[in-house]
Amino acid sequence: MKYYNKLSEWLKNKFGERVLKICLDGGFTCPNRDGTKGVGGCIFCDERGSGSHLKKIDIKSQVTTYLNSYRAQRANKYIVYFQNFSNTYASPEILKQRYDSALISEKIVAMGIATRPDCINEKISKTIAKYQKNYFIWVELGLQSSNEKTGSLINKCYNNNDFIQAVRLLNEFKIPIVAHIMIGLPNETKKDLEETVNLLNSLSIWGLKIHSTYVVKDTQLHKMLINGDYKPISLSEYIESACFVLTHISPEIVIHRISGDAPKEKLVEPEWNLHKKRIINGIDKYLKDNDLYQGKYYKKNAISLIKYGKLNKKIQNKEN
Repeated sequence: MKYYNKLSEWLKNKFGERVLKICLDGGFTCPNRDGTKGVGGCIFCDERGSGSHLKKIDIKSQVTTYLNSYRAQRANKYIVYFQNFSNTYASPEILKQRYDSALISEKIVAMGIATRPDCINEKISKTIAKYQKNYFIWVELGLQSSNEKTGSLINKCYNNNDFIQAVRLLNEFKIPIVAHIMIGLPNETKKDLEETVNLLNSLSIWGLKIHSTYVVKDTQLHKMLINGDYKPISLSEYIESACFVLTHISPEIVIHRISGDAPKEKLVEPEWNLHKKRIINGIDKYLKDNDLYQGKYYKKNAISLIKYGKLNKKIQNKEN
């Protein structure tokens, strides 16, 4: 039985065969790192961000190195994925130069761009949209949680309005959006997770990444752990929460990820985060044992639609 809408299957249906992802460090930073909005980045990111495993070499060399590796022999089509930090945080001219540096092979059929909602504007959206003629393009936006207090605590330095505005703008240019949410953030409750899912269900989102919160060395979250201000959730709690998201999110949304990959050499806690198969198998088993599947309890929440609809109107009125 198909328990949820897996990206690998979606890509295979679209491109007719297996497609592999080439993860890239585009040489970007973030506005909550360089002082524009804040410093230090989000509390769970170290100085290398989510791409601690990536080599800091030029973009073209990163792609070439992968295509020449033994791993690349497993497929004939590839996605270039700008992963590290905020990959729209530059002028349209610089963005075009860096994106073009990655699109160097006819075997590349798609491009994913991870970024922040406050790093999306009309000019940037137009720049990205131009690539749609030759590639399947998507943009990933970190929401993490719809709880504004959590947002302040984790130092993301943008709010729900920024997220909604970015989604609306990308929708206008018909650019698919992948939202990121995190389970196990400090002080988060099941109600917070429910509200986060409600927000996503009220918007036009193509894909979803569900991340587990993990603690790596030399981060603010690591300090919180040491000081007793944060305690990671257990594997069973994570599995139950991830299944809550899956069963309440729209069945049409493509699930890109159901756990976060922590760098082994830097992980502090939880230890279970290193066992990806254990997490995935645990989620599959929970769904199977409880007769659950993606979207089983999906229902557009009228209150949430009204609430977030009003936010959209406020944004439009402000822009006009």
